[in-house]
Amino acid sequence: MATVVTENCNGCRFTDCVAVCPVECFHFDDNMVYIDPDVCIDCSACIPECPVQAIYEEDDLPEELKTWVAINAERAPTLPVCGEPMEPLPTAEDRKAALGF
Repeated sequence: MATVVTENCNGCRFTDCVAVCPVECFHFDDNMVYIDPDVCIDCSACIPECPVQAIYEEDDLPEELKTWVAINAERAPTLPVCGEPMEPLPTAEDRKAALGF
């Protein structure tokens, strides 16, 4: 099992999660981060760090978010590693507020 980034990250790309990851399993694109399930050690350290509750343990994913398991598995290996925290996207605070956080 791996930890999974879901749709709440889209438009935010907060990387507080990256700062606590011991194995550099996060990858990024222009909109969000993804977790490579082949690298993730399922330590779950990233989950409480996400300010928009976008990260779940795979076993705890709500049914409507289960498609994100495949999305992370497909996207992460094709993208650059996010080994250091980055600035959130310019839309991050507005997206966070729209999500109710």
